[in-house]
Amino acid sequence: MQKAFLIAALAALPMGLLSPFLVLKGWSLMGDAISHAVLPGIVLAYVVGLPLAAGAFAAGMVCALATGYLKENSRVKEDTVMGVVFSGMFGLGIVLYIAIQTEIHLDHILFGDILGVAWRDVAESAAIALVALATAGVFRRDLMAMVFDEQHARAIGLPVRLLHYGLLALISLTIVGALKAVGIILAIALLISPGAIAYLITRSFERMLVVSMAIAVGSSVLGVYASFFIDSAPAPTIVLLMSLQFVAAFAWSQWQARRTTRYPTPT
Repeated sequence: MQKAFLIAALAALPMGLLSPFLVLKGWSLMGDAISHAVLPGIVLAYVVGLPLAAGAFAAGMVCALATGYLKENSRVKEDTVMGVVFSGMFGLGIVLYIAIQTEIHLDHILFGDILGVAWRDVAESAAIALVALATAGVFRRDLMAMVFDEQHARAIGLPVRLLHYGLLALISLTIVGALKAVGIILAIALLISPGAIAYLITRSFERMLVVSMAIAVGSSVLGVYASFFIDSAPAPTIVLLMSLQFVAAFAWSQWQARRTTRYPTPT
């Protein structure tokens, strides 16, 4: 349980930081695409004897780069391209997994195995969290400019293309860090829900980042704790808690909007 608490918090922290960028950029489907696309990389890494994290990261970047190339060189819209790429790579991963006899249980890859992690896995997630947090912290303002107004960011001389693919690389890296905790299916919840909740209850980007990280870490730790008492799997419990928080945040934002309309602030 101690290792489960640690890896849940370590996986959630960088995802909570990146979540507002994805929500504001409209990249929810991109996070879903990358999380599904890592499966063939995991299987191939197992076959050649490489760390599974290396294969997952490589496959995630292939998905991101392929999506960008197809978007720029075809008339197909980005969301359609992402749907085709991630479903194709996920299908390839399933085919490879069935064709190659492995000791890895598919359920552990898809839904995580947070109660079966070793200290090596905790250390790996800690290293990934440190790299992701440091990188996102250093380039926070540049990424914020690119997310809010890409044309303005390009006009003031920011390397928009580099920031674009750098953000995709960070997404791939944080998904790798969350594989053992929540798996590739439920990783999208940690990437999107904290930012969506924070967006509903905050009015500044800096506060949105802090609230998103707090929600991600708090929900992860509380989800692991609650799963022990209700005899449930930790990863779905974490996702369920964040879904309930989103419903509560939406209800609160609607109440605030009605209250403001009914009692406008005097000028």
